[in-house]
Amino acid sequence: MALREPPLAAVHEARGASTTEFGGWAMPVEFDSIRTEHESVRESAGKFDVSHMGEIAVSGPDATELMGRLTTNDMSTLDPGDAEYAMILDAEGTILDDTVIYRLLETHDDEFLFIPNAGHDAEMEGRWTTHRDEWGLDATVDNHTEAYAMFAVQGPDAIGLVASAADDADEVLANLPRFSATDATVADVDCLAARTGYTGEDGLELVVPWNGAESVWDAFDCQPCGLGARDTLRIEAGFLLSGQDFHHEENPRNPFEADVGFAVDLETEFVGRDALAQVAETGPDERLVGFELETRGVPRHGYDITDSDGTTVGTVTSGTVSPTLSTPIGMGYVPTEFAEPGTEIAVLVRGEPKEARTRALPFLER
Repeated sequence: MALREPPLAAVHEARGASTTEFGGWAMPVEFDSIRTEHESVRESAGKFDVSHMGEIAVSGPDATELMGRLTTNDMSTLDPGDAEYAMILDAEGTILDDTVIYRLLETHDDEFLFIPNAGHDAEMEGRWTTHRDEWGLDATVDNHTEAYAMFAVQGPDAIGLVASAADDADEVLANLPRFSATDATVADVDCLAARTGYTGEDGLELVVPWNGAESVWDAFDCQPCGLGARDTLRIEAGFLLSGQDFHHEENPRNPFEADVGFAVDLETEFVGRDALAQVAETGPDERLVGFELETRGVPRHGYDITDSDGTTVGTVTSGTVSPTLSTPIGMGYVPTEFAEPGTEIAVLVRGEPKEARTRALPFLER
């Protein structure tokens, strides 16, 4: 099957980007170098094409109920312009995907927009429509993934950069609260701008009509960044990667194991709630932890984590050499008795044990 391409595929190719397959999309992984792009975001600003993320709109009289029963947070508490992070679970409480949900302003025809991860848009569209019909709810579900591009401008200078490029909402964008969204016009293109991101830095994410993507992208005079830098940045920030830090079939995890219990409201009724209530009562057997190697080496996805005696106790889910901290860092699941920060462990790097210690997430506080 041919890979899906973002609307700026030709623009990225002309800029010299190298690409990779990710979630069924051909996306830029690197424009200049991962370190250059990473440092630009930490020190000033960088822009990311994240058009591989899905966009599912939900509207109608029962939209709030449908959203609330299929995600782990209370949608009824969201006011127009609010955003919220939540998990999508199966009946056993296992994570299918994580998502950011936007309660749209009254200027939009739709009430909610939620963002599945790459390659999950058709699955989530089907899940929403199937449950809507099963529950007899009055709601419309539309998959807009190939109607909109999505960009992220991230870094200490990102807010000012986007605000200065906006046609008429610079003050609104400059003062937009965290996890809020508003309408904005950039380069004569109407966008949804949200103060959210995936790098650990301040910044904005913009949902942009497909045919206006190039105009908006060109409006931001900063370093273009690929998925390589996005990965090193999000690991430093301790953020999960769908399909890697959890996978419904290959690495099934619930939110308490994945250390995202803050995104779960057990006072609401949602698919998987009863199973999670039992985990909350007893506590998970394993937990996602951060760790830092004390010697040289690169902890990669799939490497074994051992105790001090060499017994395998877990597996690395994400790892890198941190460009900011200049030390090897990673994340992985271990039994709860190894989860206390400072616990001595080891990571088998190409079969050689590398001494490490667990540490609290995130690795980098910004």
